[in-house]
Amino acid sequence: QVQLVESGGGLVQPGGSLRLSCVGSGSTFKSMGWYRQAPGKQRELVATISSRETTKYADFVQGRFTISGDLAKNMVYLQMNDLKPDDTAVYYCNGDSIWFNEYWGQGTQVTVAS
Repeated sequence: QVQLVESGGGLVQPGGSLRLSCVGSGSTFKSMGWYRQAPGKQRELVATISSRETTKYADFVQGRFTISGDLAKNMVYLQMNDLKPDDTAVYYCNGDSIWFNEYWGQGTQVTVAS
């Protein structure tokens, strides 16, 4: 069974920071990433990293987030700084396997509020 498990979400004040972690099992991934979904909105890309360590970010990140990880160990992280209320969402870990399948974690809630 392929699993992706996120952790690190929580409640943080505007301007604060959180570090999300994801660990996968049951597969090998050629890329991993983070997506988020706020109520009433579609799921959107936050950042991705490939096994070659190529990274991509959504425009709204604006330099505030950093994705890192060790795909050989099925681990990926998202350091989020200067969080804004609009960052409030469920954040999902994503993995694209070398067998051309896509997997999702259960999500971790990030709430940015005073």
